[in-house]
Amino acid sequence: MQPLKFYLITDTHFFKNSIGAFGEEYEKFMDFEQKCYAETQAINEAVFDWLTDADEADIVLIAGDLSFNGEKESNEAFSKLLSEFREKSGKRVYVITAGHDYNDSPFGFNESGRFTPEGTKFEELFAYYKNFGFADAIAVNEQHFSYVAELSDDVRLLALCNDSPDAKHIAYDDEFLAWIAAQAKKAQDDGKMMIAMEHYPVLAGQPLLALIPDARQPESKKLIDTLADNGVHLIFTGHMHNQSINTVETEKGNRFYDVCTGSTIGCPAFLRLVTLPDEHTAQIESIPIPDFKWEKNGLSGEEYLQAQFDRMIHTYIDCMRDDPVRLMNKLRIKQKPVLLKAFPKLGKKLSKMTVGGFARLLMIHADPQIKNEPLVGFAIKMVRSVFEGNQPYVEGTPGGDTLLKVFKRIRPFVKTLKGAQGETLDFYETMKNTVGNYGIDDYNATLKLS
Repeated sequence: MQPLKFYLITDTHFFKNSIGAFGEEYEKFMDFEQKCYAETQAINEAVFDWLTDADEADIVLIAGDLSFNGEKESNEAFSKLLSEFREKSGKRVYVITAGHDYNDSPFGFNESGRFTPEGTKFEELFAYYKNFGFADAIAVNEQHFSYVAELSDDVRLLALCNDSPDAKHIAYDDEFLAWIAAQAKKAQDDGKMMIAMEHYPVLAGQPLLALIPDARQPESKKLIDTLADNGVHLIFTGHMHNQSINTVETEKGNRFYDVCTGSTIGCPAFLRLVTLPDEHTAQIESIPIPDFKWEKNGLSGEEYLQAQFDRMIHTYIDCMRDDPVRLMNKLRIKQKPVLLKAFPKLGKKLSKMTVGGFARLLMIHADPQIKNEPLVGFAIKMVRSVFEGNQPYVEGTPGGDTLLKVFKRIRPFVKTLKGAQGETLDFYETMKNTVGNYGIDDYNATLKLS
């Protein structure tokens, strides 16, 4: 086959800034947000300006959550941006939609507080995005808003959506899985390589994320088996705003990879350049999103997005100490008197504690290089690394060795965890491989597909 290259981005969450994203209520909302909001139009315009001049590939894939929360004006503006980009650059664009792209009750913020702009219905999405994949498709599943497109004479894209007018993030029924299998088999019969794109990951980005129902495609094993056992060994996903590359082997011995990419508008913010030199190989390269025009208080774009991520984690800890009611409302925890008393005390202790002090509570010793580090700062870096990928807290490092001691101390009390899809997870191995990456490089890797 002829080598093929394409760019991939995901979770653009475009919000037309003129709708309204400012005011006191907006700032309170942003306290708990990983991604940016008011800045998304400026960020995406910078991304597509960069892609216009990027000369490594003439194809762009976008893996869902195109708008911030389904605002009609945002979908109109983003589809216009895509049209202008395509006309100016000459590049082809292939998208899928996802749960954030349609909504009866989206929201914005102004000086009066939160309000509801006009939303987008699921049935309206086709009109906005039909020219970015659907119009050129060689097969379309209208019920599931999915399609097959030819990226080249040798490579086909299977673009999958698991939303419907009635529900979001749903499991694929047998009929749709049969359609997927048929398209994969047809690609094989036609001598074509096929790759897939879906918004939701099918493999947990990090092992601990397997506990979260929303973190993966429901009944993901069925989809993995359907794809991998019919010759599709690679899928590109988003949704969790994290950088990860994971692999699994089906019971029939077929290798499958899930390449999940961070959002363009929140830390970690990257795009991928993918090269398919032959049908057995995929080369993945990660590129930071370009800087964007915004008042960033002297920070670079990367620093600005990272600061928003850290603000989110700080808010949870600060609310535990100073505003437990707000924390419990956010986490949907019942406001019991015992918790209203316990949270502030715990929050105060954690805010003053060092890594070494926390370790002593568990009767273990922290590595001397980090024992005097504030616990909160260490925890924020650790949590952020789970989303950034290539988690550095591996065995043999000060942070890794200390965390492994913590997990070993807890292991007698928590031996296993129950995954959201019913799987049993070993507690120690799950935590070890969540804080430290012992597998594939999450940014730049060569994947052997078969």
